Amino acid sequence: MKQVEVVAAIIRDGNGRVFATQRGYGDWKDWWEFPGGKTEPGETPEEALKREIREELSAEISADKFLCTVDYDYPAFHLTMHCFLCSLLSEAMHLNEHEAARWLREEELNSIKWLPADRQILETIKKEI
Repeated sequence: MKQVEVVAAIIRDGNGRVFATQRGYGDWKDWWEFPGGKTEPGETPEEALKREIREELSAEISADKFLCTVDYDYPAFHLTMHCFLCSLLSEAMHLNEHEAARWLREEELNSIKWLPADRQILETIKKEI
């Protein structure tokens, strides 16, 4: 089975909310996820995360804390996702790749259709926000 390794940013704001993005393309179009992407050769996970957020959201973040690693078997590949709690360093964000985005309070985390791997970390996130 194909192996895919990615990083994900759990971006928090000062009001205890986390940022979620909705995919606008591919097999999982319209499902929600935490922004991030694949690590390129020679990059640390933190470097990959900052690059991916610049590319996807035109925003700068700090990777504040490693949260967890999720392993999940999708039908076509095995995903390893390294998740980091992050903060925005700039207020402005622009959706360059996603269809929509939302800031979610803890009680709203289960109100959207998460990608299966992202759903795996919701309980862990609730302990951190």
